[in-house]
Amino acid sequence: MINTQDLHIEDEIKPLFDYTYNKYSGQEVKDILTKTLGSKDEILKRQELLKGFLANREILQDYSYYRFNLAEIYDFLETIFVGSVSTKSLRVRFMFSDKEREQKRGKLILLVRLFYSINNSYLCKIDTSVFPAVYAMELEEMKKFFAAFTLERYETAFNKNKFRIRHMVELMLIITEKIGTGEAAAFWKRWFLFEAYLSISTGIALHGFTFPDFDNAHFSLQGFYHPVLKNPVKNDLTARHQVILLTGPNMSGKSTLLKAVSLCVYLAHAGLAVPATKAVLPFFSTISVAINLTDSIVSGYSHFMSEIITLKNVLTEAKDDARCFAVFDELFRGTNIEDALEISTTTIKGLTHFPNSLFFISTHPHQLKDLEEIRTNKITTCFIECNLADNIPAFTYKLKEGWSDLKLGRILFEKEGLNTLLER
Repeated sequence: MINTQDLHIEDEIKPLFDYTYNKYSGQEVKDILTKTLGSKDEILKRQELLKGFLANREILQDYSYYRFNLAEIYDFLETIFVGSVSTKSLRVRFMFSDKEREQKRGKLILLVRLFYSINNSYLCKIDTSVFPAVYAMELEEMKKFFAAFTLERYETAFNKNKFRIRHMVELMLIITEKIGTGEAAAFWKRWFLFEAYLSISTGIALHGFTFPDFDNAHFSLQGFYHPVLKNPVKNDLTARHQVILLTGPNMSGKSTLLKAVSLCVYLAHAGLAVPATKAVLPFFSTISVAINLTDSIVSGYSHFMSEIITLKNVLTEAKDDARCFAVFDELFRGTNIEDALEISTTTIKGLTHFPNSLFFISTHPHQLKDLEEIRTNKITTCFIECNLADNIPAFTYKLKEGWSDLKLGRILFEKEGLNTLLER
């Protein structure tokens, strides 16, 4: 089960990785970012693939072309009819139809020049030895596709103004053959995926993200942060227990911190680098992030019922010693204080019975501080620091060990003059 819509991967995170030049490669970036991988081995293979692109960054950092050119070429090849095409029929059509000759001539020149540029400037210079063997073979297949066009020959003909009808016929025959055999479709798939991986590796390099290590016995993040923030505060976190309670006053940054932790976990399981200086974490079979739960008119669920269903789904997945990562922001805030305290106590105690999972819970009821599991250090407690100076809160957004008893509600209420406004 992957429940991560609250991380806004497509809207907020995709722009950090998407430097593509066409909608098809952009779709590949989206597909990579919105799907986690099914095993640690798959994750490590993707990491190695992306590291291969990073190792070739000096060659690929200036990779570019005109977006319009590729769109023109792609549409041109998609509309070619493969039927009965022969040298004679093509020659006749080009000789006796000025319109078709000039249209095809322009498209073929665009195709050769774009293919020639991509192949000679980038693909042929890549060191394929730094890639996983399977992907190195994919790169070789792209090179073979380009080689079949004898691009340099036609590029020379263009430069000498000697591009003739016979050249056009030759190229059209090569194109129709590759479309008919399915080689063209396979090439486009490889190229768009190539650009997606290149784009993601560019984002990793530009933002200074780090590839995580996987160890089922440890969960540690150093210098982690939410990458959408302009000036993020970086924090460290090591999980010593399977339940971590996070406290802190309103506006202190609890939700943002939980999103930052969750984002590291999610991106790691997509095989990508994470916004941290170092990360070590287990492989989780379930990732559930419940931060912005709302009432659902369509399903008929209230906010509280949404919390109940989310918790039930997580516990169902966590049984049989499965590894689950789950975040609950302000657990059970959708019910009254008395119920929230009672069922929060039951939930927190119960979650300690799932040793292979990791649960992050932000909470407000201060009475939970008296739980035996907290007093005996069976549950980790931490808080986000906030200082008061002349009754004015100063938020540091730094994560500390322990418990926050700071209450800002009354302070902010009075600071805004609501006491005076409510007097009669």
